[in-house]
Amino acid sequence: MEFNLSGHTGLGLWKQTLTNIVLNKGPDLTTRQLSILLTVYLDTKQHTVRGLAGQIDVTKPVITRAIDCLSMLGLVKRVRDEKDKRSVLIQRTVKGAVFLTDFAELIEKSNEEANK
Repeated sequence: MEFNLSGHTGLGLWKQTLTNIVLNKGPDLTTRQLSILLTVYLDTKQHTVRGLAGQIDVTKPVITRAIDCLSMLGLVKRVRDEKDKRSVLIQRTVKGAVFLTDFAELIEKSNEEANK
């Protein structure tokens, strides 16, 4: 599937995607939460709060609050690092994978709607 993102077309696609998310009544994630979720799922390395904070260039408390929300929704989980008991890893969940698969499908649907 091709995406035409020239000019304001990309903004229109993003608007339609966000509208479709609202219409589907799924979790209402902030941009920061979605960025963290995508980082955890698309970057296959192990993730920690410190590492995510560095990647997204925010403080650790900001990441912790976002992870709290994502955890309550079941989209990620915290797991104690077996190698370093002081460290906590942020891991994927099945529910999070399903959410992002649905999200990708919404982007495709929005693109089709925009190209009609």
